[in-house]
Amino acid sequence: MKTSKLSIRLLWYITPLVILPLLFLGGFTLTNVTNSTQKQAELIVSRFVEQQQQKMFNYIDSFHSTSKLLSTSPVLSDFLADDMLSNGNYTSQLGDLMDVFASYSEAYPDIISVNLVSPNGKSKAYYSSNLNTPPTDYPFFSRVLQSNLRQQQFMVQKNDGTTSLYFIQRVYSADYYLKRPQQLGFIILHVEPSILNTSILEAPYNNTLNLLLTEDGKILFSSDYNKRGQFISEYELKQIHNLADLGKLSTIELSSIDKIERMIYAVQMSGGYYYVSTIPKALLYQSGKAISLITALIVIISVITLPMLIFIVVRNLLLNPIESLGAASHRVGDGDLSVYLPAHNNDEVGVLFNDFNHMVNQIRHYQDELEEYKHHLEDKVESRTRALETMNSQLESAIAQAEQANQLKSRFLANMSHEIRTPLTAIMGFTEQLLHSKEASSDELHLATILRNSKHLLELINNILDLSKIEAEKLAVEKEPLDIVQLVHDIDSIIRPLSQEKNLKCEINYHLPLPKIINSDTTRLKQILINIASNAVKFTEQGLIKLDITYEPNSQLIEFAIKDSGIGMSEHEVERVFKPFEQADATTTRRFGGTGLGLCISKNLAQLLGGDVYVQSTPGMGSCFNVKIACNLPEESQPPMLTELSQLKPEKDTLLSFASNSFDANILVAEDNPDNQVLITLLLQTWGLDPDIANNGAEAVEMALVNDYQVIIMDMQMPVMGGLEATQMLRHAAYDGPIIALTANVMKHDIDTYLKAGCNEALAKPIDKDALENVLVKYLHIEKDSQNKWDSLLNSEKFQQINENYRSKLPEHLAQVNELYQAGEWEVLRALAHNLKGSAGCFGFSNIHHAAAELEDNLRGRDTDHNRRDYLALSLIEAIKYTINHDALSKKQSHSH
Repeated sequence: MKTSKLSIRLLWYITPLVILPLLFLGGFTLTNVTNSTQKQAELIVSRFVEQQQQKMFNYIDSFHSTSKLLSTSPVLSDFLADDMLSNGNYTSQLGDLMDVFASYSEAYPDIISVNLVSPNGKSKAYYSSNLNTPPTDYPFFSRVLQSNLRQQQFMVQKNDGTTSLYFIQRVYSADYYLKRPQQLGFIILHVEPSILNTSILEAPYNNTLNLLLTEDGKILFSSDYNKRGQFISEYELKQIHNLADLGKLSTIELSSIDKIERMIYAVQMSGGYYYVSTIPKALLYQSGKAISLITALIVIISVITLPMLIFIVVRNLLLNPIESLGAASHRVGDGDLSVYLPAHNNDEVGVLFNDFNHMVNQIRHYQDELEEYKHHLEDKVESRTRALETMNSQLESAIAQAEQANQLKSRFLANMSHEIRTPLTAIMGFTEQLLHSKEASSDELHLATILRNSKHLLELINNILDLSKIEAEKLAVEKEPLDIVQLVHDIDSIIRPLSQEKNLKCEINYHLPLPKIINSDTTRLKQILINIASNAVKFTEQGLIKLDITYEPNSQLIEFAIKDSGIGMSEHEVERVFKPFEQADATTTRRFGGTGLGLCISKNLAQLLGGDVYVQSTPGMGSCFNVKIACNLPEESQPPMLTELSQLKPEKDTLLSFASNSFDANILVAEDNPDNQVLITLLLQTWGLDPDIANNGAEAVEMALVNDYQVIIMDMQMPVMGGLEATQMLRHAAYDGPIIALTANVMKHDIDTYLKAGCNEALAKPIDKDALENVLVKYLHIEKDSQNKWDSLLNSEKFQQINENYRSKLPEHLAQVNELYQAGEWEVLRALAHNLKGSAGCFGFSNIHHAAAELEDNLRGRDTDHNRRDYLALSLIEAIKYTINHDALSKKQSHSH
């Protein structure tokens, strides 16, 4: 075969470009493999040692935290107080303290014993998991007395080579009025170091020797058990100290242990201890030598064979196809369109061959089409003209639809503007009257008007949001048991008073038999029926409103037929009645009001519930709306049916009826605010519940582990330990009772955080009586009381007293806010704002509640505009001043009358 010039040039280029880099790479690899091996070993060992150091630090720190938490236990404080006063409760308090020590020993299995020692070293209370007697003395106790540290740790090695950990925590008196707290003794935890033993035995390489040394060179822990208790020389200890400061892998021979030259990495731990990991140097570099030999062999083979292989591969894959493609291109240039390149591999050359064949086919195809266009040009022009006419017709139709949609939007905006402005005008007007009026005689009427218009505005916004969810297919419906009689009773209790106001007759007809229970969405079905029934009342001036309930067993649909004797609708109006934003005509909107959303939403909801809404109407004779809903009855069993008239009275829920006004249950309330403590206690006492109070999370954990509570109400932000941390600790300690989060932070991500931490429910501040009652019913089956019981509570002398006490504290709160704002103590001011947000809302001071909430959000970082914090702080100050002045003015007016 003839060798082309391109092949020769390619060979000249390939040979030096391949051989020279290979020679350079081989030499570089041979000279640097030892250094790379050492760096890799240093990286592996340093990471290993840092991980072990962090693991030991976390282990030791956890027991420091445990000893600190134990030293602040209320039970321990009570025991020491009773012991000092000698009032006869010593035996009872000692038993409670032993229970606390036992709970900590169960939570942390590594704890061998817990000892409460007096300042002179005498054991006052001792608990041991293996029932040992308290030690008479500790070898390190003299060092404890000489040190001023609150927390200390010691490692003590026994004669058998094992080492124990001791954690010492000073205990002080709880009298915070003393300038210097009184020291009452020490808490000494004796711990079996399981994690330290495990960490020492772990190794990144074989034959690795791990050591834990004291500051005087004694080996406390060793992966070689025989070396425990030995000492290394002072010179070797100094070298290890220098290596710990440098933080790098270095070569040292530890003659005190063996004569092997080792690579050593050391770190210094708290308390003067050293963690050392050593690897025999010969073992470390053994793999590097093997890599060097293999690398040299690979380089030699590559220098000989690689250029030849590259040339052969390039020749077959590239040069030969290029020559074939050049020859074919030359033939096409001569006008030969019968050229066809053979199929090639599925690579770039194959794609090039296919593209060349496709190009030749397209040339032939275009030549044929050109001939065809010459004969059929007039036909194609006529066809294109007809297509353009069709497109223009479609465009005109689209323009007409767009204009109609624009008119519909304008009509909807005008209607919404009227509907929104009407209740807003009443709300703003009567609110202004309440603010400027000095007489309270008409306050109740004004407030009722504001409430009525606010509900109307809320209903309007809910309708718009429901329609948006329906159109976006984001509205979900539930399937839950629904009592038909109770449902109709609820509808009747709403519609009958509306009918009586217009002197209309209201009838309800049950066509038996009917299923007693169906499975559907109670809220959405009520929304449909109330909407249609209220429309029947609105569009009826005289006559009756009738509701017929029928069951279709074949299709398992239940039908609600709502008939009225009102104005009725024509066929054209019936076609438009279920469209959004439309009513029968413009005069209907002006005469009766409304947005035109209700029936559209009702029809869509009925379809989501497995049914539909139909209407039959005659102008001047009235309308009949038929609502059909799927019953979703179970197929495997016969559902209970309503067959007698005596069954058509709604049953009273036994769980919601009062058998008595008290309930025997233990409840723990964790709340740091004294006013909120009194308020929550007063609320619970209305149901016959007398709760226990914890002032912070630490107390709540202690009390929950000692006592048996059916429900824990936990404030999320408290001093010493927050509610979130306390909840997590209780769940880790196997407390499985319900925990109710009480918080002023009601954002979704906050609620999700509380539930994830282990809370069962979340209640918002200010406290909602109905929400609290529902939670108690859910977890304690407490019977609901009537609304009069709640009203009597708010009007009771005790509630008025705590409300008055809170009012009296407002000047003090005002001074604190002013002082913190002037001093720039933003973190303390944030905590005070959170406290005010919850307490002010509970006692009805909404202006202080909202101002404190906005300031807290800004200082917490949720509001990114930091320039607003001065404005928000001044707003809170003004809100408190306004409440104080308004309260003083009200008292002055009451005295004048």
